[in-house]
Amino acid sequence: MSDSHEPRFTLPPEQRAIRDKCFHSSGKFVEFPIEDVEQSIPQRFEKIVRLYPDRLAVKIGDRTLTYEELNRAATRIARAILAKRGPASEPIALLFEHGIDVVAAIFGVLKAGKFYVALSPSFPPERNHYMLNDSQARLIVTNSGNFGPASKLTSNTRTVLNIEHIDDALASDNISPYALREELAAIRYTSGSTGEPKGIAQTHRKILHQARLTTNDELHICAEDRLTLLHSVSFGSAYSHLYGSLLNGACLLPFDIKSEGIHLLAKWIKDEQVTIYKSPPSVFHQLAESLPGEAKLPALRLIHLSGAPVTQLDFDLYKNKFTSGPLLEISMGATEVRGICFALLDQSFSFPQEGSPIGYPRRGRQILLLDESGREVEPGQVGEIAVGGRNLTLGYWRNPELTETKLVKDSSAGDEQIYLTGDVGRRMADGMIIHLGRKDLMVKIRGYRVDVAEIERALLTHRQIREAAVLAWDRDPREKKLVAYIACRRQPAPTVNELYLFLRDKIPDYMLPAAFLFMDALPVTNGKLDRTALPEPNNSRPALAVPLVLARSSIEDKLAKIWAEVLGIDELGIYDNFFDLGGHSLAATRIVSLVLKQFQLEIPLRSLFESPTIAQMGQVIAEYHGRQIDVGELDRLLTEIETMTEGEAQKLLALSEKTKSS
Repeated sequence: MSDSHEPRFTLPPEQRAIRDKCFHSSGKFVEFPIEDVEQSIPQRFEKIVRLYPDRLAVKIGDRTLTYEELNRAATRIARAILAKRGPASEPIALLFEHGIDVVAAIFGVLKAGKFYVALSPSFPPERNHYMLNDSQARLIVTNSGNFGPASKLTSNTRTVLNIEHIDDALASDNISPYALREELAAIRYTSGSTGEPKGIAQTHRKILHQARLTTNDELHICAEDRLTLLHSVSFGSAYSHLYGSLLNGACLLPFDIKSEGIHLLAKWIKDEQVTIYKSPPSVFHQLAESLPGEAKLPALRLIHLSGAPVTQLDFDLYKNKFTSGPLLEISMGATEVRGICFALLDQSFSFPQEGSPIGYPRRGRQILLLDESGREVEPGQVGEIAVGGRNLTLGYWRNPELTETKLVKDSSAGDEQIYLTGDVGRRMADGMIIHLGRKDLMVKIRGYRVDVAEIERALLTHRQIREAAVLAWDRDPREKKLVAYIACRRQPAPTVNELYLFLRDKIPDYMLPAAFLFMDALPVTNGKLDRTALPEPNNSRPALAVPLVLARSSIEDKLAKIWAEVLGIDELGIYDNFFDLGGHSLAATRIVSLVLKQFQLEIPLRSLFESPTIAQMGQVIAEYHGRQIDVGELDRLLTEIETMTEGEAQKLLALSEKTKSS
């Protein structure tokens, strides 16, 4: 690393001008004072409750909580936790679906002076077990809907608290004293270079500092704003809207795309008068493409794309669909260090020819581009993106060796640290950082950070697989495509369906390969796997156990074209299973959305989601032929659909197996 750093970065005038426009039209912005950062999250939250007791805090569907109601619910959860575990600071695990309960539980844990670890019902049990054991959490807080899965995670030293069974006699008035600002508030887990989840320790002060920075310097969130929450709180990308809204008096609006359907997202944004929208680019694609023309979302003032680099296609969709009104926010962060780069764009921005823009350094951050020896590269050259600053993070939970590897003490700048992101970039003349990819094998799939080595290790535990490699291909401009290359010990090779069922017990859905290519042996150079020699996948139908049967009717022909478009396969059969073709939850929502647009029939969404073959889906459409769609009735049917979780996906797979066996 160089002996001296360049001066702290000054924003170019154009970026300062566009940030000056990023305010709610009501003009009611109130600054987040610095003294509130020196307290704790519950203290800041309760200050907001006193200011806006009757203002809507959280809303999902017909269920709502005002700030006063949310505060009382959180306090009762806190008292129940204290009754079980006492006042000492310790990790508390949360296991909830998307919605209001998990929000109340988060603030309940913090009010109790403890810190939380967010599990997910969509994670395989072994991953939740690992996070519980690593964090050393002794209490799992959940609700009735997840009490069964939570109970399976208990042990002799670990118990469960169902918030729906809390004693009504527990008081709901505020608790004191509070946790200190330097105490832990959360441990967030991500997948590290070894494939195991890594815990990142977060203090009250770190979270409050980030919320204050977002409020005062960037988005100017105010009590009139209404923010989306499309991410599970198990992922770090949900934090900015969770705390950005509820620590500023704004309204937080969770929306479960899996259960509600992507085709209703635009209507929901309009009906709920959303002002700040955030999602991965892959979800934004579907939102933009669902709009018939220019977006008519008058309340929307900001679109934030995160979780994956923003591409030219993303920006073109923004320009074409949102010609007036909202600004576009781009950013870069990491689970280890939140808030690295940030920028606001409007229609006049010129997208770079190479790479993805990720913004300018945030306040208190210095961006360095380093070569292999740790020295800064020359202007315009490519280097690893590193972040400099004071107290960037506490590091990895119970892993000081990894902390020392990823966080380097900057001897030239006193108490500052350097975090090595593993991302590669270039600095533009005006200071904008351009992201050029990953240094290692980490990739982003639909907004999730994926270590392909973890998938490879899972494949190698299969008794018939001798060699395995996984690559991410940019075949689809909407998202990367994971392809697994396999060499078997003996023939016949396992079927695609067998491999999917095998992997579902070991890795999350978003890590499942979209395709499998079978080879006699994987290419090697100097005794090591040569990834550059692995063949590029084509658009042909995978080798399936079922024979190819083409469409027999106009309905099946239309469905085959929709499936082929979404799945990127040239030719497929009417008995091919959706999951055997590399389908995932977002692909399913795209197919259902296109089917509803194509046929304009009043069809229960459950019937479409539970049709894993074209033949089955064609039967459903034929059954409802002639029933013209009615928006009101469709909305009613949507509310009856259960939350589509990992269990729902397993149900679809079971139907697929039933179809094959029959």
